[in-house]
Amino acid sequence: MLNSHRARIVGLAIEARLPSISSNVEFVGDGALMGYAPNLADNFRRVATYVDRILKGAKPSDLPIEQPTQFELWINLKTAKAIGLTIPKSILGRADRVIE
Repeated sequence: MLNSHRARIVGLAIEARLPSISSNVEFVGDGALMGYAPNLADNFRRVATYVDRILKGAKPSDLPIEQPTQFELWINLKTAKAIGLTIPKSILGRADRVIE
């Protein structure tokens, strides 16, 4: 539900000059200030190894549960400027993607 209304949610946050941080990096493209989330491409690659193991005869119940190992930090500088925030260079240097 939130994903289908993300532009409206982010717009209201900017209008109220509130920083918005999401666990879905796609929100950052729509104007959220920051997003921090697992790297989906890496997750999909890792799922392929599970499928391979199952197709080779492994029981799904015997496979370990894994957690994401790669995360992405996205920052939207346009939004930071719109709400009057300055993002420190130390944070910008860690970002995987910066929207200007």
